[in-house]
Amino acid sequence: MPAWIPALYVGASALSFVLYGADKSAAVHGRERIPESMLIGLGYVGGWPGALAAQQVFRHKTAKLSFRIRLWISVIVNVTVLLAWALGEWHAWMR
Repeated sequence: MPAWIPALYVGASALSFVLYGADKSAAVHGRERIPESMLIGLGYVGGWPGALAAQQVFRHKTAKLSFRIRLWISVIVNVTVLLAWALGEWHAWMR
């Protein structure tokens, strides 16, 4: 696996975690919020581990069912694409 893939997951997860924390703070203090599309989008590019951790740590975005469904769809899509890529690489290597 190329080194940039784990780096992408770590970076996107760290950014997701920080943004969830910032959005929770904005919600509590009545400031401008971070768009849900940005939070979900980070899940698609590998930030979902940080998003799931942040949901628990900050108790944020856990009650809204539509958001949770969209986040889990991003997890499934991301993992499916990663596995498809990894299997393709493995099959190519086995030839």
